[in-house]
Amino acid sequence: MSYFFRATAHARASGNRNSLLRSAEQRLCIIVFTVALFFVGAQSSFAHEFKVGDLEIEHPWSRATPAGAKVAGGYFTVTNTGSSPDRLLSISSDVSDKAGLHEMGVKDGVMTMRPVSGGLEIPAGGKVVLKPGGYHLMFIGLKQQPKQGEKFSATLTFEKAGTVTVEFAVEGMGEMGGMDDHAN
Repeated sequence: MSYFFRATAHARASGNRNSLLRSAEQRLCIIVFTVALFFVGAQSSFAHEFKVGDLEIEHPWSRATPAGAKVAGGYFTVTNTGSSPDRLLSISSDVSDKAGLHEMGVKDGVMTMRPVSGGLEIPAGGKVVLKPGGYHLMFIGLKQQPKQGEKFSATLTFEKAGTVTVEFAVEGMGEMGGMDDHAN
């Protein structure tokens, strides 16, 4: 009988060890899954994209503005996957009284900024980067100050693709939106 009791006790001990190992494996799987979800969620909060027709608008962003500022800039990359060009015609937003497309440049050693009339062409199979120091949106007559970490919406109207509402992520005052290494 003592053999039977020892064998039963051994089986119970082995079962408990297997149960503990299974439990540890399950916990590890839960931890790995949770960490993976965190990184997927974090990535989607930094990179956001919008699509209308053949156009893809990537990472619309703006800078936080100091108290009392009356204007803010807007930036993004738009890619045309279609076989014909399109044109950004207008911008509107509840964050400002009006919005428009502008271009910065240097003429005779002097930095200039001017509104772009007639819209901005997005070439077929190409892309255009709106960034500080180049083409960009201007939100004029701010109704509220864009604050870092917040978002605001704007509506973009394209000649062929139509209208799309996008969310601008507000970054710090000196930020480049991760776009400082992209070319036009």
